[in-house]
Amino acid sequence: MKFGAKDVFDLSWKSLLDAYSCTECGRCSTACPANQTGKLLSPRKIMMDTRDRLEAVGKNIKANGEFKDDGKNLLSHITVEELRACTTCNACVEECPVSISPLDIILEMRRALIMEDSNAPQEWNGMFSNIENNFAPWKFSPEDRADWVKG
Repeated sequence: MKFGAKDVFDLSWKSLLDAYSCTECGRCSTACPANQTGKLLSPRKIMMDTRDRLEAVGKNIKANGEFKDDGKNLLSHITVEELRACTTCNACVEECPVSISPLDIILEMRRALIMEDSNAPQEWNGMFSNIENNFAPWKFSPEDRADWVKG
């Protein structure tokens, strides 16, 4: 079983159609708080990069009759830094005049990074471990969680 998306083959048909449907108006990037604060993330670029990768895969299939591994994937176009800059605020989706969701692609790629490649910032790993062991992001066991009330 695979988790998330490493390449266009792993994305839903809707995400792929969204990449082709993007009107490139840039409203998503204008509304993006990460983009506004100077981070690398541009939801518009995510859509364009997905479309570029999809075009490259299509040319590969047309030339070879089937897909021949070219050593590239979506992460050849979209950087980990871009994916991590997203705050998942949904502003890009809300602003899009044609209801495209760059957020779906970002979340699927993040899922693959974390669940398939174990590629997460060190700060997140502690939280993941706590959730796994304590069912919450804190280091307290479920039995001790309310002890702070006692004084």
